[in-house]
Amino acid sequence: MLYDIQARPTAQNAAILLNAGDNVAIARVALEPGQEIEAGADKVVTRSAIPAGHKVAIRRIRAGERVYRYGNVIGFATRIIEPGDHVHVHNLGYKELDPEEVVRTERRATIAPRPQPASFLGYRRADGRVGTRNYIAVVAASNCAAYTSELIAQSFRDEKLPDNVDGVVAFPHGEGCGMAIGPDTTQLERTLRGVLDHPNVSAALILGLGCEVNQISHYLGLANGTESSIPATLHGMTLQESGGTTGAVETARKQVRHFIDRAAAERRTDAPASELVLGLNCGGSDSFSGITANPALGYCCDLLVAQGGTVVLAETTEIFGAEHLLVQRARSEPIARKLLECVARYKTYLRGFGGSFNDNPSPGNKEGGLTNILEKSLGAIAKAGTTPLEDVVDYAERINHPGFVFMNTPGYDPVSITGLGAGGVNLIAFTTGRGSAIGFPSIPVLKIASNSQTFRRMQGNMDLNAGRIADGEATVESVGREIFEALLRVASGERTKAELLGHHEFAPWKIGPVL
Repeated sequence: MLYDIQARPTAQNAAILLNAGDNVAIARVALEPGQEIEAGADKVVTRSAIPAGHKVAIRRIRAGERVYRYGNVIGFATRIIEPGDHVHVHNLGYKELDPEEVVRTERRATIAPRPQPASFLGYRRADGRVGTRNYIAVVAASNCAAYTSELIAQSFRDEKLPDNVDGVVAFPHGEGCGMAIGPDTTQLERTLRGVLDHPNVSAALILGLGCEVNQISHYLGLANGTESSIPATLHGMTLQESGGTTGAVETARKQVRHFIDRAAAERRTDAPASELVLGLNCGGSDSFSGITANPALGYCCDLLVAQGGTVVLAETTEIFGAEHLLVQRARSEPIARKLLECVARYKTYLRGFGGSFNDNPSPGNKEGGLTNILEKSLGAIAKAGTTPLEDVVDYAERINHPGFVFMNTPGYDPVSITGLGAGGVNLIAFTTGRGSAIGFPSIPVLKIASNSQTFRRMQGNMDLNAGRIADGEATVESVGREIFEALLRVASGERTKAELLGHHEFAPWKIGPVL
């Protein structure tokens, strides 16, 4: 049904009821006091102004009673809530679920029937993986080499490169020295290895200062002091041995030009959609994210998994309160427990800094109608569709299992997509309600707006408008198919808005002290 979003809403289209068991509905547009609402069998009148995307009570909720959205608990009333009341931070609190209870829940997931095979044009690598881009990467081993890595990449910006070489991209960051040896250095090494040895990278250069904790020898496969085991697609150098910044840029340019000549011979060939490894992320979420963009992306993920492909949900901080739904989809109890262990470890990590999962919803999230982490998480996990959870991996760990996989990452967008990138995803789909402008150096990031206002306001950043679902112009399924088809085009070389704008955010997760 097509709604006139400029006209005064009617009782029938003023709000969206997501589940028959819910006791709140979602304002489709901004509602004035006295607006009549029909939500399922309930009819109420708003008692105050309700911003678009915010919750309105459709039944009386006593203090302490549970509040339901998506058919799941999103918190409890901190005072009496009358039908027609605005439900938000002023009258909605939250409680944690018992993980030992949810791990024993019955497994529930959907196995999609295998559709007609889909394909894309990609770069087949020696290890069998397929890239959607063909970059030369210049990776800084530490902050001390970060600026020089950028200078090297920038020096090729105005040069004419072969048509099948997408560019020279830098991976600068602020880590690599002044850090404790242990989990932090291990995770950084894993992250940088992942972007050096990536299906979207034809060849790479690892650049150090020379005296940092994160020595380039960690990446070069040195055996008995020789370089015999270094692959032809990887080269290492330091500023201290190359004459400083200027000398390093000159030396690096010669090596990168050799890599470009090598990459010029590589060609896109037909590859099945099963070779796609799709990273899922959301940022600047609003209440519509869990109604439009995330479910549509979830439908797309089910289509991709049915093709034999891989989808990777991340952001541990944004599954908290909804992990029981992922546990129900786990292929086995060990996988379910591995997921819950990620949440438990993260909880311990946050306690060390006096934080909690409910610190996650940002001011923008709350302004967009998301009250707490429970509500945010229930909408966020919709990105992963309905298929079985096949594996759980740590941050930046290589993704080797097809199907639906979960990666332990923070919810902070640049750190999360860095983990996904290092894990080997060759595409990223990113949903947003408030708006986001993020990208990644070597991986195309497709942006999906959850509402039409954000899509129109940030057209230069948004690729697809899932807000048409809330406007009544499209369905979750139709937009999901659009996303799937768009991803196949992007995988074959079509540029996303983030790529056209040159966004290349890269931020490894630092977990330890600074020395």
